[in-house]
Amino acid sequence: MEEKILDLLAEICEDDIVKEDLKTELFQSGLLDSLGFAEFLAGLEEECGIVIAPSEVTREEMDTPEKILNLVKSKC
Repeated sequence: MEEKILDLLAEICEDDIVKEDLKTELFQSGLLDSLGFAEFLAGLEEECGIVIAPSEVTREEMDTPEKILNLVKSKC
């Protein structure tokens, strides 16, 4: 499942760096914005069946691929 999540994130960010460096700052680097964030959460639900409402999390909780993976693992 981790690979599927990283593939989805790379597709939305349009950059494979998110799969190579799990500490990449997504928002600060401009790889992810509010629209992309919402798109990622929708894709996460569609592809993996994991529901995370935008109001449930802050950007700081999901600002690196590593944090996203940890959050998703905590939901499983």
